[in-house]
Amino acid sequence: MELDAELVGQLKRVLAAAECLLPKPFPSIDWSVCHAANWKRHSFAGFLEQIDSIEGITLEDLLGIDKQKQVIEENTLQFLAGLPANNALLWGTRGTGKSSLVRALLTRYAPQGLRVIQVDKDDLVHLPDIVDRLKGEPYRFIIFSDDVSFEIGESSYKMLKSALDGSVYAPPKNVLIYVTSNRRHLIPEYESDNKGAMMVEGEIHHGEAVEEKISLSGRFGIWVAFHPFSQDQYLEVVRQWVERLAEEQAAVVPWDEACREAAILWSQKKGDRSGRIASQFASNWVGQYLLSQKTKAKA
Repeated sequence: MELDAELVGQLKRVLAAAECLLPKPFPSIDWSVCHAANWKRHSFAGFLEQIDSIEGITLEDLLGIDKQKQVIEENTLQFLAGLPANNALLWGTRGTGKSSLVRALLTRYAPQGLRVIQVDKDDLVHLPDIVDRLKGEPYRFIIFSDDVSFEIGESSYKMLKSALDGSVYAPPKNVLIYVTSNRRHLIPEYESDNKGAMMVEGEIHHGEAVEEKISLSGRFGIWVAFHPFSQDQYLEVVRQWVERLAEEQAAVVPWDEACREAAILWSQKKGDRSGRIASQFASNWVGQYLLSQKTKAKA
């Protein structure tokens, strides 16, 4: 019995629409050659997308944050050695090297089996699906979520909290979670939150609002704070960047009062003193200086 032509057309349209909702088939990742991947959401599911080009930043490129580098690097080395290690929260001022530190660790330790999976904050709800694909792999994976901030009750907030706590769902031993945030507790804090605080036998006990907000950050074994530079720290980092960039060009760029004053003015215009601002100024200053020297040489 032949189907009605109109019905056949309708069935074809339904199948075409359904096909759009289904995830496309993607080849499995060869982790022996792939060092990093992004989790990409697609309709009701998602997939790991290989990252072919990774920024070649090194630990030596990150200036002015030696203590922070030491803490995170030691924890990562423990992880790579199969020893107990902690999930980590890197929090603080923008541009101070939080996410760059994770990328620099990958640059150094990828040959030792370190791999990074970058997951957007809203996609942390898919953590169980992501780590299921990593179980049994002979590599060590850092689930990395950058610039995270939540509102209480979000699905991703609940999933991350559960993963860190390990009460219902816990990642396998070859997976750690590193998160960066501008907020220490990853959640906005308000003055009204403190109204529920009370004194009990001379000790301050936070109200429910504060307790809920610190309950997530408290599940990270390691907190590493990144603070704005003082002017002296900022200028020292600028000086190191100027020298490094000049050396890369096989040139000499003087570190003098004009450079110092320009660096201070640059930070004032940007409204910030950080490693990112120092690096940006140094690139601008060294580039302009060397270009002017070439122009003079041609004249």
